[in-house]
Amino acid sequence: MRTENTRRRLIVSMLIIAVLFVGCRGSGFIREAVYRPGIYEGYGEGFRGLIHVLVQVSAAGIDDIEILSHEESSYPGVAAMEELLEGILETGTTELDAISGASFSSRGFLDAVEDALRKAGGHEGRN
Repeated sequence: MRTENTRRRLIVSMLIIAVLFVGCRGSGFIREAVYRPGIYEGYGEGFRGLIHVLVQVSAAGIDDIEILSHEESSYPGVAAMEELLEGILETGTTELDAISGASFSSRGFLDAVEDALRKAGGHEGRN
């Protein structure tokens, strides 16, 4: 009797662990995007106005981002955009958190990059 209960507990525990593992696996994945190689312009609305970027992509991903124009203040707006730019190039995705204290500038910059990526045929985007 005792062995049977222990066996059932073990099986139930293993099933729970398997379900948790499979459930967690899908929660933090980064979608792979396929782009048409080229240079694309993108626009997003920042805290003080329009943010205009140029994004260079290859079939493999994002190669470079250049901020062409903006109306953001140097701190925290520009500092946030530069930090996000580095993060995008490092991770290959725009699925990054906004920078604290510069939420509107962050979202505007990410929107601008995503606008360019949509034009490149990618499926990037924050949820």
